[in-house]
Amino acid sequence: MPMKPFENFRGVVLPLDRANVDTDAIIPKQFLKSIQRTGFGPNLFDEWRYLDRGEPGQDCTGRPIDPDFVLNHPKYQGAEILLARHNFGCGSSREHAPWALADHGIRVLIAPSFADIFHQNSIKNGLLPIVLDDEIVDALFALALDGDDPLTIDVDLHNLKLDAEGHGVIEIDIDPFHHHCLIHGLDDIGLTLQHADEIAAYEERRRGEAPWLFAAEQ
Repeated sequence: MPMKPFENFRGVVLPLDRANVDTDAIIPKQFLKSIQRTGFGPNLFDEWRYLDRGEPGQDCTGRPIDPDFVLNHPKYQGAEILLARHNFGCGSSREHAPWALADHGIRVLIAPSFADIFHQNSIKNGLLPIVLDDEIVDALFALALDGDDPLTIDVDLHNLKLDAEGHGVIEIDIDPFHHHCLIHGLDDIGLTLQHADEIAAYEERRRGEAPWLFAAEQ
């Protein structure tokens, strides 16, 4: 499945007020049997979200939910921006974690810090991880948790800005290469395919130079 270019959008914030959220909490280990990259959304934060143990392929519509878990709160339904604390995505390097977030509908992650491998996996799957200072994250949590209406943020990746209701414009800093990949929808395969003509020309030249290497193709 090709990665889609990241478009600017306006989304509701889901405030997950926990530090050191590991990938096993994001998507528990029993769901790692599948490598389809889709279908993991209903099991995002499965052990916190439901009161029973989830299993792969299970219909989640009738499962008992924990009403106190933020993902189940009516105020945050349809949220596309996850707000978290330090070291989000720590633990194992499973790529299923960003798959589950993306399949649920999350497109942007905001935290004071992310685990390195999770950060890389998120970008490779079209998610935008944004690192902000503790003071700004604290202010966003206060806005997101206060009142009956959810906090909404305008995400302008092209101009590297966020506009949060009640807070104002926040400038964001993203590695230029990561910015290029997200804006143009390029994962590792997409980056490689940009050089498809050069790769084909090299292979053709090698067939002439060392035909025995390609004998199996004949």
